Amino acid sequence: MKLCRFGPIGSEKPGVVDAEGRIRDLSAVVPDLTADTLATALAADAAALPVVEGEPRYGVPLKGIGKIVAIGLNYEDHAIESNLPIPTEPMMFMKAISSLSGPNDPVILPKDATHGDWEVELGVIIGKTCRYVDEADALDHVAGYVLANDVSERFNQKQRGTQWSKGKGHDTFCPLGPWLVTPDELDDPQALDMHLDVNGARMQTGNTRTMIFDVRQLIAYVSRFVTLEPGDLMITGTPPGVGEGKKPEAVYLKAGDVMELGIAGLGTQRQQVVAWQPVGAKSQA
Repeated sequence: MKLCRFGPIGSEKPGVVDAEGRIRDLSAVVPDLTADTLATALAADAAALPVVEGEPRYGVPLKGIGKIVAIGLNYEDHAIESNLPIPTEPMMFMKAISSLSGPNDPVILPKDATHGDWEVELGVIIGKTCRYVDEADALDHVAGYVLANDVSERFNQKQRGTQWSKGKGHDTFCPLGPWLVTPDELDDPQALDMHLDVNGARMQTGNTRTMIFDVRQLIAYVSRFVTLEPGDLMITGTPPGVGEGKKPEAVYLKAGDVMELGIAGLGTQRQQVVAWQPVGAKSQA
């Protein structure tokens, strides 16, 4: 099943995407899509729900995400292009909840940004509490999968000490969706093609089978250090092709750029990059 939230920012409604790609309104079944209402939403008869007309905005597909645990350097070629050692254990960092945004909302570069970058990633929504989970049982704790763009400001990430979160947690730096796809819709989370384009040029091409640590391993590993609760999000790393790794010179995001990305079965995103402006200033989007 593909579950979504649609409508203006702050007024999203719950929905389900049917086999024809139409959004059907779930708001008569559940008030919103949260970890607590997922089971009820999944039991709904999608064919009996009203079709949403037009092309509404997609929002973050789950309300109330508690935390975002991110995995760095989880594709060998990406570690190499980043001039960093290939990890022998998963590298973890946190992204701020305030970085979440809809899949097609503008990405706002932070004030004085110089090193904005992109990262297409598989996201995992946790469905059951994970604490010292065994690898063999890890996927039983997954509520669904989502497409994510782990947007980064590399100068803030790497040149301001050792805290990656400084360059990862800016507002709009975690576009998510358009859908939450339940595990029964995906044959194998480790066999998903992924891509990202900037201004129509292909930058990233990859497949989740080339992860250093797969989803089972990541859930089990993270749950040794951080309790994962229902509704938490884990993003699992990016394949090679980020702007920082381009040769002969790095390529960084600027206002006016357009990122388009997708993962097989999880939909696509499109974001226009805009410059930071003081609150109340007219948007360039």
